Amino acid sequence: MTDISLQSEMIHQSLSFEELTAAIKWDENGLVPAIVQDASSKQVLMMAYMNNESLRRSLDSGETWFWSRSRQEYWHKGGTSGNTQRIRSLHYDCDGDTLLLLVDANGPACHTGRISCFYNEVNTVDNKPTFQNDAVNENNTASGSDRFAILAELEQMIADRERERPEGAYTTYLFEKGIDKILKKVGEETAETIIAAKNGDNEELRYEVSDLIYHLLVLLQERKLPLDDVLAELDRRHERPRKD
Repeated sequence: MTDISLQSEMIHQSLSFEELTAAIKWDENGLVPAIVQDASSKQVLMMAYMNNESLRRSLDSGETWFWSRSRQEYWHKGGTSGNTQRIRSLHYDCDGDTLLLLVDANGPACHTGRISCFYNEVNTVDNKPTFQNDAVNENNTASGSDRFAILAELEQMIADRERERPEGAYTTYLFEKGIDKILKKVGEETAETIIAAKNGDNEELRYEVSDLIYHLLVLLQERKLPLDDVLAELDRRHERPRKD
């Protein structure tokens, strides 16, 4: 393995893998927390755990690998969903007990379909914390005015990708290939959504519909048609008198 370039604040180091693992303070289970942050937007995406081998796999492949404490197995982020994370840089903190990875994210980081796992906001009222879960309410359904917040976040992320064109990002690839490639992907995801529905597999359907919505948003960005215009059209249709 070649030397690994790392940054800790303003100190740039060139370390072998053995020197790197020696610098990390692994816990009693041989694990270290790894925070994943979007390299372009700087949004914190998720936190997971790495051990020596998952760190090695991450550096060898250039994509994030973690150790699942619940399943007791290695997992390649995006290996199943396609929502991979291409590593741009690796940092460790002053104590050596936490890793920070800056990545180009190919899709949402959270299994809920959100860009970031950190969507539960804590507000303070009269100096007392109040907890807000944007994902679900007590009936386990999408809640309140933030129900479609993920669409706004995803639309913004796609616009950022088109403007900044980070190397290695899937969205960059789509924009560089152009309208024909984007339309082809919309067609493929539509067909896969139909197949999932025919199979009666709601888990598969959830994934395929998510992929379809993502590619439709890329198409809207390519055509410079704001999502708000589509929502306004739906609103107009809803207000029209029924003909049946």
